[in-house]
Amino acid sequence: MHNTLFYIILMLIAGLGIPTMAALNAGLGGKLHSPILAVSILLTVGLAIAFTLLLVTEGIPKTIYPPETPWYLYLGGALFVFYILSVTWGIPKFGVANAIGLVLFGQLIAMCTIDHFGLFGAIKYEMDIKRLCGLILMGAGIFLVVSKSTNG
Repeated sequence: MHNTLFYIILMLIAGLGIPTMAALNAGLGGKLHSPILAVSILLTVGLAIAFTLLLVTEGIPKTIYPPETPWYLYLGGALFVFYILSVTWGIPKFGVANAIGLVLFGQLIAMCTIDHFGLFGAIKYEMDIKRLCGLILMGAGIFLVVSKSTNG
């Protein structure tokens, strides 16, 4: 399916889910008095859903590590745990807007770097003045959101 509107809506909904998930998990971590337990529960629920979807849509995989697969492609799970634990622990101390705003700025920097160099097999989109201006404007917008929420 190459319907651009579908992908726009899908990514927008995924984006809405990230701070919502972070706030929910931070709340759970507070109630449980353990951010690590909250992250463990989140990952267990997510893993159960992911495995169910895998089995229903594709069946049992024949392999999870084909010989030609670079080892570093498996580090996404470690980065995901780091992200979830960071926001679960940080949001109650720093606020949702501050935490997610700075995470978003980090994502913008990473996405431009990955695209520019075509890292990890990504499609290469070189940094040009238009993208650089967009990155600067997004950074300024995030700074305004974060600075407003720290003055209250």
